[in-house]
Amino acid sequence: MEQRKIEIAVISDLHLATHACKAKQLLKYLKSISPKTLVLNGDIIDSWRFLRNYFPKSQLKVVRQIIKMLEKGIKVIYISGNHDEFLRRFNNIEIGKLSITDQLVLDIDGNRTWILHGDVFDHIIHRAKWLAKIGSAFYGLLTILNKTINASIKILGFNEVLLYKKFKTKILTQKEKPSRFEVSVCKTAINKKFDTVICGHTHYPTERLFTSIYGSVRYINCGDWVEHLSAAEFSDNQWRLYYFNNTDEETIDDFEILEPTNFYKQALNDLLSVNF
Repeated sequence: MEQRKIEIAVISDLHLATHACKAKQLLKYLKSISPKTLVLNGDIIDSWRFLRNYFPKSQLKVVRQIIKMLEKGIKVIYISGNHDEFLRRFNNIEIGKLSITDQLVLDIDGNRTWILHGDVFDHIIHRAKWLAKIGSAFYGLLTILNKTINASIKILGFNEVLLYKKFKTKILTQKEKPSRFEVSVCKTAINKKFDTVICGHTHYPTERLFTSIYGSVRYINCGDWVEHLSAAEFSDNQWRLYYFNNTDEETIDDFEILEPTNFYKQALNDLLSVNF
């Protein structure tokens, strides 16, 4: 496979250790690029639901690929998010080419770029974290149900469906105007004199110019590897939002069919893992 040479790749919301993670597509993407720097922008490992002891081989291959990239001399910067907040106690630690931080500031030819996960601007996380965790657990249950349904309809020759994506779209309909989250991020970025701000957290890949009476900033949300398979990339002296186009059909072996007893056991485990 011929690799695309880029300066920086920013990916977020992989949610490793969950059924929702699109590990096979993510692995193909990582193998398809040759960046100088790889930024893991939060929610890489999902510690909120890690008690389920779910970490299949496909996701282990993603971890191995990142280690291989480190061995090749690629700089990997891990920015902690809310689902992997346990890493925030190791803020500003560097181990070889790997560094852990809570935000990243880049100055590229005078263009100041601010990269952060973005959960600090999510009022639900701070005011009602228990509610966010219940939502995460419910999302996990929906994902397990979705995989079981897809395994069945694949046999009948139908294309897979993403129930959780349709459910979220019903609740969080994207609007043309910036959301309250985006406004908060962009206003802060303008106050800090940044030209570009890149975050994740919302799972909605977005690219727009935000303008206020105090100035303007380019806002990029690099999306996720659960629904949209997207990344922010820097090459040829500019940032772009990139969508991974996976043309390979998944086989039935890619899906895990859960027996009814195992399904309810998994559901109970998800709910019990919620810490209020």
